[in-house]
Amino acid sequence: MCSENGDFSVSVTNEEVVAAVLPMQEHWLPLSNLDLLLPPLDVGVFFCYKNPIITSTTMEDSATNKISFGTMVESLKKALAQTLISYYVFAGEVILNSMGEPEVLCNNRGVDFLEAQADVELKNLNFYNPDQSIEGKFVPKKKKGGIIAIQATSLKCGGIIVACTFDHRIADAYSTNMFLVSWAAMAHPTTAIPAATSCHPCFRRSLLNPRRLGFIRPSQHHMYTSISDLPPASVTYANALLSRIYYITEEQLCHMQSHAVTRTKLECFSAFLWKMVACVASRNTDSKKITIKMGIVVDGRKRLGNGNKESEVVMMECYFGNVLSIPFGGKLVEELVKEPLGYVVEAVHEFLSIATKEHFLGLIDWVEAQRPIPGVSRIYCNRADEGPAFVVSSGQRFPEKKVDFGWGKAVFASYHFPWGGETGYVMPMPSPLGNGDWVVYMHLAKRHLDIIEIEAAHVFKPLTWDYLNQ
Repeated sequence: MCSENGDFSVSVTNEEVVAAVLPMQEHWLPLSNLDLLLPPLDVGVFFCYKNPIITSTTMEDSATNKISFGTMVESLKKALAQTLISYYVFAGEVILNSMGEPEVLCNNRGVDFLEAQADVELKNLNFYNPDQSIEGKFVPKKKKGGIIAIQATSLKCGGIIVACTFDHRIADAYSTNMFLVSWAAMAHPTTAIPAATSCHPCFRRSLLNPRRLGFIRPSQHHMYTSISDLPPASVTYANALLSRIYYITEEQLCHMQSHAVTRTKLECFSAFLWKMVACVASRNTDSKKITIKMGIVVDGRKRLGNGNKESEVVMMECYFGNVLSIPFGGKLVEELVKEPLGYVVEAVHEFLSIATKEHFLGLIDWVEAQRPIPGVSRIYCNRADEGPAFVVSSGQRFPEKKVDFGWGKAVFASYHFPWGGETGYVMPMPSPLGNGDWVVYMHLAKRHLDIIEIEAAHVFKPLTWDYLNQ
């Protein structure tokens, strides 16, 4: 039985700062123009491990091959100090420069590392409701100026949860995934060369330099806006968003894709959710006037590397920072409800087609023309009186299976991103079962979640320990 009300305590037992094991020359690292599109947002990610068993005799702790929490924490910290040599940005501080723009002071300040204990077993955690079970308990709060904070929590069952919170202005999920895989490889006792990873992080900001300022395409102004042009925020309790985690079976995903066989599962899933949110809005008496907006996060690394020298392609693949855009579309409720799923999938594909190499280059130019006034995605700043809006960000490259610190793969892992404002956020990730199912983190308005759980209960199934422990 899960702890439905989150009625367990988590106590911090130790807090220290872990710096890179080698000294470095202090220097400043500017943010790229694409970094500058991100407001101050903290992103959480957590990994849950069962009672760990030693996978190598090099770390024997007892005759039973069990690993103590203290041994695991020391391994994590030692590996972190090594990993920060390459990922030195995470050990720095964010400071505003004379223009009011954030920069990174690479001074090896270090990473805040918390150790904690929770009086709950892994099987009793309510994964379906991370607002109760994860938020404020396992995912640490990042200190002002810090770029990443890490927390390792021991559970009653002997399991462990490793979580971190990072500054989205400095790293996107792609960058953080690189770091997590490198950290795990460094900690893994069976890795012949612990530092060996798929690629070394690249911090070459000149890869995203603006071109000579000139014509700015109207589509950039449609998708992004200057902070100074935004009306005052109007967040109310009625518009509060909740976080939930579901799983969707491969069968249901294939059924969605059967309505548009030439399109991706992500496009079909996003279209299905767009229709569902429209169905909720259609219950409003003035629904015909309501527009539902949906955006999809696009990673521009491959696009920006396309057509360049091979060396630049490799650097873009390993680029550390934000290389994101959020194209979006808006449709009237009546159209989304009335038209078949295949029609909506094509609408999704159409607005995604704008995210070309030229789009990303133009976006870099647009930011340069706005500076030092910050820009931001229009859909992120959507207000409730403009109609519902949400963003889908694919987590299909989430490296859950690769984040093995030497005591086995995570039984479950997820991003946790209650990003504020009134725009929803949805991230589908591969199921840890590896059976083609998806696990979906959803941060939406309560009224949307309530009706989706009724009308699409056959699709969105609450994530439970029974599912994870099959």
